[in-house]
Amino acid sequence: MRLHALVPDLESARRAVDAGATVVQLRVKGVSTDELVAAGQGIGELGATFVVNDDVDAAVALGADGVHLGQADDGIERALEAGLLLGISIATRREAAIAEYRGAGYLGAGAIWPTPSKEDAPAIGIVVLREICMSVSIPVIAIGGIDASNAADCIRAGASGVAVIRAAGDPALRAAVDAAL
Repeated sequence: MRLHALVPDLESARRAVDAGATVVQLRVKGVSTDELVAAGQGIGELGATFVVNDDVDAAVALGADGVHLGQADDGIERALEAGLLLGISIATRREAAIAEYRGAGYLGAGAIWPTPSKEDAPAIGIVVLREICMSVSIPVIAIGGIDASNAADCIRAGASGVAVIRAAGDPALRAAVDAAL
């Protein structure tokens, strides 16, 4: 779970895995389940853990390893019943504790720093990330404004890994994460 790459398609997933991604998360906003399934064809064969963002039905249809849900997303019970690895987005210790209790296998914590991919998410910073990591027993994946220059800070704060969009194809990112472990 060291390096999660959030990608919109197979080609982006391939580049991310080539750059060292250990988890590929298919993330395409505003599309139907059928469109998401079409976009995800072949990603499960790349050798990385395959997670689908926000759509349990698409995750099941694609034979994905898991699904990642936000605080307002439905589907926790269906994901667990389907045997999917469940990731849940959190930004506070309270949300982390609730997500762990509800059956999350890992947490996506952030945004750590401001990020253009989620402008409405306030930055929680390294101190809150550390508090979250210390308060749960499941892996915490830091997300938001992360690149090769600051990924190690997240690992040193207790995160098991980092998740990125813009830096997904940067091999220096995986090197920075590995060096911090």
